[in-house]
Amino acid sequence: MNKACFSFIAQVQESFLALSLALLVLLPISFAYFSESIPSDFTGFLYQVSLTAVFLVMLVRPLADIFSQATWLRSLVILRKGFGVFSAAIIVSFMLAKFMIDPAAYLTAFFSVEHWSLSGYQILAPLGDVSALILLITSNRFSKRVLGTNWKRVQKLAYVYFYAGALYEYLVLNQTFALVFAIIVAIVTVTAFLMKRLRGVAIPA
Repeated sequence: MNKACFSFIAQVQESFLALSLALLVLLPISFAYFSESIPSDFTGFLYQVSLTAVFLVMLVRPLADIFSQATWLRSLVILRKGFGVFSAAIIVSFMLAKFMIDPAAYLTAFFSVEHWSLSGYQILAPLGDVSALILLITSNRFSKRVLGTNWKRVQKLAYVYFYAGALYEYLVLNQTFALVFAIIVAIVTVTAFLMKRLRGVAIPA
């Protein structure tokens, strides 16, 4: 990969980070105070965009491990941060909007037993929300420096975030594509793990 290509990828990364910041400012305000002007299907669309973004995040690293000779694929691993932050920013924006509308009601509902219940797969929503918030807060150099070796462990919450979101979309919102995403990531991840084992490459902690 030449220098121009890496420069382009870096610019795409920065663009997604800037877009994520804009979303964190504009979406909560829009949904909290101008919800009547937002199309009824826009929320569902944003959930799909968020899941698609994190799907790409979960897919690119194992694919790069499987096709280790494809240097162009390895270079795309750089974009995982941008896409991951973009995805989490959408989910956290919804959380902020609900909090801005009625802080007390939001916190009461969030910490209620019903919200974390297995009934109706309700627990998937808060699992996705909490993991999105943690991942968003820790996706920066400062957190990486402070957390040290624990930073990678925290980032493994991406699996919780992705599968909670995918299963919620499928089981609660009846979106079949989410199940397809979950199956693809599972297959590719297991394949990459087995191939690295066969090649005698240690799996990082």
